[in-house]
Parts: sequence; C-alpha cells; structure tokens
Amino acid sequence: MGDSVEQRMRRSGAIYLLPNLFTTAAMFAGFYAIVAAFNGEFATAAIAVFVAGLLDGLDGRVARMTNTQSEFGIQYDSLSDMVSFGLAPALVLYTWSLSGLKVYGVFWGKVGWLVAFIFAACAALRLARFNTNAATGDKHFFQGLASPAAAGTLMALVWAVEDFGGDRRALVWLTPLLTTALALAMVSRLPYYSFKVWPERVRFLWILAAVVALALLAAHPPNVLLTLSLIYAASGPAWWAWRRIRKRQRRAIWEKSAAEKTKTEAKPAAEDAP
Repeated sequence: MGDSVEQRMRRSGAIYLLPNLFTTAAMFAGFYAIVAAFNGEFATAAIAVFVAGLLDGLDGRVARMTNTQSEFGIQYDSLSDMVSFGLAPALVLYTWSLSGLKVYGVFWGKVGWLVAFIFAACAALRLARFNTNAATGDKHFFQGLASPAAAGTLMALVWAVEDFGGDRRALVWLTPLLTTALALAMVSRLPYYSFKVWPERVRFLWILAAVVALALLAAHPPNVLLTLSLIYAASGPAWWAWRRIRKRQRRAIWEKSAAEKTKTEAKPAAEDAP
C-alpha cells in the first residue's frame, strides 16, 4: 500500500542522515577547492571539485536506494551544488587565470571578476530551473548544460594545464571566453543527454568503448577528462543543430510530396476539361 498523507507530509520535512552526509561531504570538497586555490594549489582544487561531483552523484542514488528521499534533501543538495559547482569553480578559475586580466588595466580586471560572477550566477539559475522542472522534465535529456559538467570542464582545463606544467598566463584571453560560453550553455535550452536512463541491453561496441575510456582515464586523468568534458559541452549545440537540419529535411520532403500530389490531382482535371 502507498504512504498515507500524514506519512508523506512527515517525509517531506524529514532529515535523513546517510544521503545528507554525502551532500555535506560534496559541499566540503567544494569549499576545500576554494581554500586550495587561495593557497595556490590549483591541481588539488580541481581534483576537489571532481570529488564533489562524484559525491553529488552518490547522494541521490543513496537516497533512492534507502528510500530516504525528502524535500529537505532536495533543497540541501541544491545549496551544496551551488557551493561546489557554482562558487568553487568560479573562484578557482578567477584565482588561477581570470585575475591575470588586471595587468591589462582596470577595465579588464573588472571583466575578469565579472566573468567569474556570471558563471556563478548562471549556475544558480540553472539549479533553480532544474528544481522547478524536475517533476515534468525529460529524464533522458537535460535542458541546458548541467552545472557539474560545466564546472568539470573548467576544472579539467586547470588540472591539465597544471599537470602539463604550462603557463596559465597564456590562456588569459581563452578562459573568459570558455567560462562565458559554459555559463550561457547552463541557462540555455540546448539538449544534453542526462545518462540517467540506461537501456537494459546495449551493443558490444559500447562496452568496448567504455573499457577503452576507463583505460585512458587511468593512464592520464587530466587530459582524458578535459577531452570528454569538451566533447560533452559541444554535444548540446551539435545535437540541436542536427535536429534542426533533420526537421528542415523532413519539411522539405513533405512540401515536395505535397506539391507532387497537387500536380497529380491537377493533371486529370485538366484532361477532363472541354
């Protein structure tokens, strides 16, 4: 039998320990990323955000597995995500690269911290929209780039450059553009595959691809994560463009078919005319 109204009301205000521990740990990882960035430990900061993403993916699954979902947990998870995938990547990237714009003048210094703020604000808007549409949204696709994916793309860039030993000052004009593009992707209506719904059966090729991806990830995590993150970030515009092209092709075929049908119907009428 289903839960009674009283039980559902009690559950909506309940606070469960296990899933909220994972949420708290994810928020701690995001906060630690900020502290590490302020101390100049940028690779550690990037890894901390990825740890936050891993923990964020576990708290919801733990709640569903243990039947401990609650309204409190949903709201707490959103606040944690704001810290881990909104504020943390924005501040890490500002400390790592965007602050370097100050050497080009006061105006460009303001551009640096404004870009970081835009990313954090768009992450907050993305999370708010997700919460309001969670019950009615498509489970297969996200509307806009998810904030953990946007944060992961930026942190993968930081990690890869730090691991390679590159000069982050050479990216001082690239990072504002990339950060702004990811921020706008979060609040866009571009479709992104959610990976929440998996088919029971898949082709053998997909299993092989997963094995190869895991092997590459183990061999060199920064570069592989950066590559996968950029591919996923670009998949939204690519999928949108492909659907638009297919829609135009179907419309052109329909219009051609309708024109041929009209021509065929008009021909006998012309022959019957005196």
